Amino acid sequence: MSAQPPRPVSLLRGATLADNSTADVVLDGPVVSQVVPAGEGVAAADGEVLDLAGYVLLTAPAEPHAHLDKARSFELAAPPLGDLGSAIDAWRTYAGTMSVESIADRARAQVLQMLASGTTAVRTHVDVLSGDGTATVEEATRGARALVAVRDELAGLLDLELVALAGPHCPDEHVEAVLDLGVDVVGGAPHLADDPLADLDRLLAIAGRRKLPVDLHTDESLDGPVTLDAYAMAVRDWPRDRQYSAGHCVRLGTLPEAERDRVIAEVVASDLGIISLPITNLYLQGWDVPVGTPRGLTALRSLLDAGVRVAAGADNVRDPFNPVGRGDALETASLVVTAGHLSPAEAYSLVSDGARDVLGLPAAGPRPGARAELLAVRGESLADVVAGASADRVVVHGGCVVARTTLTTTIAAAGVPAPVPVG
Repeated sequence: MSAQPPRPVSLLRGATLADNSTADVVLDGPVVSQVVPAGEGVAAADGEVLDLAGYVLLTAPAEPHAHLDKARSFELAAPPLGDLGSAIDAWRTYAGTMSVESIADRARAQVLQMLASGTTAVRTHVDVLSGDGTATVEEATRGARALVAVRDELAGLLDLELVALAGPHCPDEHVEAVLDLGVDVVGGAPHLADDPLADLDRLLAIAGRRKLPVDLHTDESLDGPVTLDAYAMAVRDWPRDRQYSAGHCVRLGTLPEAERDRVIAEVVASDLGIISLPITNLYLQGWDVPVGTPRGLTALRSLLDAGVRVAAGADNVRDPFNPVGRGDALETASLVVTAGHLSPAEAYSLVSDGARDVLGLPAAGPRPGARAELLAVRGESLADVVAGASADRVVVHGGCVVARTTLTTTIAAAGVPAPVPVG
């Protein structure tokens, strides 16, 4: 992976769009100024032209829910394969050994791979490393210090937003210390607390005092407590200049129909964004049911039909919570098609326009007036791209090419006998 400065582009020529039309896309700095029939676009006098014939041009993905502090730790932590509880235990044990530098190194490697695959905005949760609550402030803030440094280092290549993931045993002073470092959003996992609603209230109180957005891990189990409705009602009258979202919401997918619809109505009334995380939930849920194993996924179709703002993300990558994954939005979209029974177009929308909406980012994509956050993938159509996920990609952030991958494949000719060795 070589490095070069971002290259401003003024014209993307001959790209296939999601509606199968072929167009030229004219850029004016970080904004798309025109989308015209192929061959009609005019570049600025000193602007670079990029030939995208044979590529599908799409809104660049936004990752709504990553864990960069955990990424690529699976082999280091050597966890047992298992459910959420065993993953949490393995992670806590390994987390005690981490340095700020080692966290930053893994996070940087993972986010650059995500950028190469096309993701130009990432929201990552970062653990408040309080352990059982007895850690020092310095120990508790290791992950946050690492991710703030990576965010500063990669500014200009992609947008990176940080969420303080505060566990039930995390003291408020540790959460406050992490936020003081420049972490952007209040997060946590109230459903894991002995008193889920009390922990929900605690986290929302911190966010209210700090006037910050909220993104909570919510009801991440096939059964057990439901906190999504209480969360939605609690933020109903909060200022709309901040985003409020809930990740996982697996329990919503297992509720009886009437109860599911009641909870969704509360979500709609509060305009709460929902983030589905298929790869990790499919991995973690159902270990204790060996026959007819249920799969963990939120109620995607019901949420979309109700008009909820929905995103989908890659979540954990190669850590105790999920030993596989590439952090590629096309992998997430493919899983949403398979496990969530959405169309390829619906699935890609969840990892691009839907994700940007839930994160409160400006509209982007190959549309006049939108931000020039773009992904070109070699392929014939949107469905072909979601299915094939070619590595041939061009990534544009803020009107500049920030990543390009070119794939070369060589296949031996059929029907030609191999040479016979001599001697």
